[in-house]
Amino acid sequence: MKKIIITAVVVLATSLGAQAQLVKFGIKAGLNYANQTGSDINITTANYDKEAITSYHAGLIVEIKVTEGFAIQPELLYSTQGATYKNAVQEFKNELGYISIPVLAKINLNKYVSLDLGPQASFLLSERKNVSFKESETFEFGAASGLTLNVTKGIFIQGRYVLGLTEATQNANVKNSVVQISAGFKF
Repeated sequence: MKKIIITAVVVLATSLGAQAQLVKFGIKAGLNYANQTGSDINITTANYDKEAITSYHAGLIVEIKVTEGFAIQPELLYSTQGATYKNAVQEFKNELGYISIPVLAKINLNKYVSLDLGPQASFLLSERKNVSFKESETFEFGAASGLTLNVTKGIFIQGRYVLGLTEATQNANVKNSVVQISAGFKF
């Protein structure tokens, strides 16, 4: 009877150890190079040039290993996006703070590099602007794609492009787009 119990405990411990290797948690942070695109970007009748803003993102990740070469990675990020509008006299900055939830398919290209593709849902938390734009939408849906470089087993660097597929403002054809560069740690 002792042998059966010891065998069961060893099998259970081995199974739990194997399960722990299938799920990794982590944190990441980085820079955003964000802009807005669309045909309805008008402040007034004056001519304004639109420029991208440099902002940030930070949050949590979970990597769920499905097979040796494939994993699913949901993330929970705070991300700021928007654009700057200026002419010779004035400059206006429209900065939007989102909680973003990308769910990425990670396809391992080799031991160190993976291709990351998937949808992203974003919920507007804050809006800092010094100009009267059309009201911002509280939900945005987008598509994300990028690459991850695993520097070590725990440290990684990512580059990603996120394209907004839905309008960022009500009654206007304005969409967010952002290039993200991040670094993080998985444990």
